[in-house]
Amino acid sequence: MLGLIGCSALAQTPVGSGWSQLDGILAQIKAPTFPKRDFDVTRYGASGNGKVDCSKAIKAAIAACNKAGGGRVVVPAGKYLTGPVYLKSNVNLHLNKGAVLLFSTRPDDYLPLVPTRWEGVELMNYSPLVYAYKEHHIAVTGEGVLDGQATNQNWWPWKGKEEYGYKPGTPSQTDKGNRPALFAMAEKDVPQRDRKFGNGFYLRPQFVQPYLCTDILIEGVKIINSPMWILNPVLCTNVTINKVTVESSGPNTDGCDPESCRNVLIKDCYFNTGDDCIALKSGRNRDGRRINIPCENVIIEGCTMVNGHGGIVIGSEISGGVKNVFAQNCTMNSPLLDRALRIKTSSARGGTTENIYLRNIAVGQVKQEAILITMFYEDTGAFMPLIRNIEVSNMQVKHGGTTGILVEGYEKQPVQNLRLNNVSINNVKVPYSIANLVGLQLDNVTINGAKVETNEVKITKAEK
Repeated sequence: MLGLIGCSALAQTPVGSGWSQLDGILAQIKAPTFPKRDFDVTRYGASGNGKVDCSKAIKAAIAACNKAGGGRVVVPAGKYLTGPVYLKSNVNLHLNKGAVLLFSTRPDDYLPLVPTRWEGVELMNYSPLVYAYKEHHIAVTGEGVLDGQATNQNWWPWKGKEEYGYKPGTPSQTDKGNRPALFAMAEKDVPQRDRKFGNGFYLRPQFVQPYLCTDILIEGVKIINSPMWILNPVLCTNVTINKVTVESSGPNTDGCDPESCRNVLIKDCYFNTGDDCIALKSGRNRDGRRINIPCENVIIEGCTMVNGHGGIVIGSEISGGVKNVFAQNCTMNSPLLDRALRIKTSSARGGTTENIYLRNIAVGQVKQEAILITMFYEDTGAFMPLIRNIEVSNMQVKHGGTTGILVEGYEKQPVQNLRLNNVSINNVKVPYSIANLVGLQLDNVTINGAKVETNEVKITKAEK
């Protein structure tokens, strides 16, 4: 296990840093509480043998709990086969130790269609495995396991890649009438209610998606084998995700993707994923600009990142903007972890990303970049993104991969104000590659053992 860097966070925070906002934001984030009433799902007909469909029993227990004014819906030890679980206000779905929810792999079980977002775009699609719509005071807690049962035999082949079980000639999300059709509808402002997908369109459901909800707690549970994005609150306020273990190696299995959310705490979680460990989002392209709600006031603390495309990521669906992000005391380490910090956007996205602060980050090994900031992710367009005020303090990287620091801005819209303080990156092939950045400040930065001064760094005007 990597140890955190041996100095106090306050001592390593530069004067004038945005960290002074942290306590005020943290004070606004309060985990919901619930009445001391329990509703055992077995009393409503659930059987923990892993064979009987318990969907109706779980639904009945949630309805009874909600009607009574709230409490816990308790899942005892055992294996419970279920379809989608719809959370209701004032309900805490609590999985006892030894409890496993086995989610159906039959797409029909996730009908009827519900309002959702898919890769940052609104639509009517399969229900997420755990879903809530316009609810408040909801939770999933306990010591149990939520198993999406996704494999190369179900859900993952829909990605359209043979490494995930896809067979050439069979349908996938990449077919013209599926993912491309959804994005085309969004560009034409087709109303969400008329963007009907589901059966025959091969767009995988998310695992846990509260949508337009407030006061949310996800705590203690383990979540595995997801069809795609795993923890994906959308348009939510006051979200606490604490001591959750996430493990899923499939395509697009991001660990935690708060999307257009405000006041979010992600604390003491473990991420071992097939995509980004944590990725902050706010909508894709025209949909994101139309809704125009940023992801803001996000605190990431004490998390462990193993496999994934990035440890702490912002993007790429950030057309509504991302601001006021604070990440501290995190550990990242894996030969299959591509990057530590990644900000990815493009001129097709637009949006403003600003006030991003990291401190006390211990990185053992990454495969590609320790720090990557790019405006050239995927498509181009006419909506120039703005990235400014990024600060990394007290980061130690033992094995930095291909490039220590990679920044790619536009000449007419450079990245603004990147500050690195007490950063050490070792065993990296290329120390840095920086294009179109204004306001670089390096304080006590070393790469491969050599100190790097601000005035020594060559910043080019080349564009990718």
